[in-house]
Amino acid sequence: MMKVVIFDMDGTLIDSKKDITISINYVRKLNYNLPPLEESFVVEAINKEVRNLAQLFYGTQTYRESDKVVFEQHYEKQCIQNPYLYEGVLETLHALLEEGVKLSVATNAPTKFAQRMLSSLDVGHLFDVIIGADEVSASKPNPEMLNKILNFYNYSHDKHRAWMVGDNTKDILSAHNAGIEALFATWGFSPEPLYEQVVFKPQEILDIVL
Repeated sequence: MMKVVIFDMDGTLIDSKKDITISINYVRKLNYNLPPLEESFVVEAINKEVRNLAQLFYGTQTYRESDKVVFEQHYEKQCIQNPYLYEGVLETLHALLEEGVKLSVATNAPTKFAQRMLSSLDVGHLFDVIIGADEVSASKPNPEMLNKILNFYNYSHDKHRAWMVGDNTKDILSAHNAGIEALFATWGFSPEPLYEQVVFKPQEILDIVL
């Protein structure tokens, strides 16, 4: 039976909060002359189920094109400066692959940044599909991203099993909306276990999937 595990990236596979915060603060300083935000504030804002990030980060009601351009230009270089894999992630990925499990990534970050970051950490080649929000019409919790990955594998809900591993409400809801199982990772950006299937360290994924 084919098994598929789809991972969120930021806060699940890698800790990227330092670089995200640096690039946001770069935009705040350059475009608005605003003081820097703390990493904890940025992470909390990103993980809110309902939020206006433009308002929280830049004090604007809408995400201005100039802010997007500056952020992406800065983050393209910044994004590989400080990210690191969470403890146990690399070993877990290899253990899953050794048992024939299919691995992919679904992230609300742009695909090019995800590919760049995962490749810089020498794990990009472990995933069959790395897909970001720019490749779908609606990001998580919409299931479109997950469905694209499942279609890549010719996934059958009757014959196969699949899991979404993420640290965010949007990850869990996207799994439910796609009709697959969800695992809430507590080691990332959202430490509070609010869901039925919770994993406290990456190795626990093996006990569930294998």
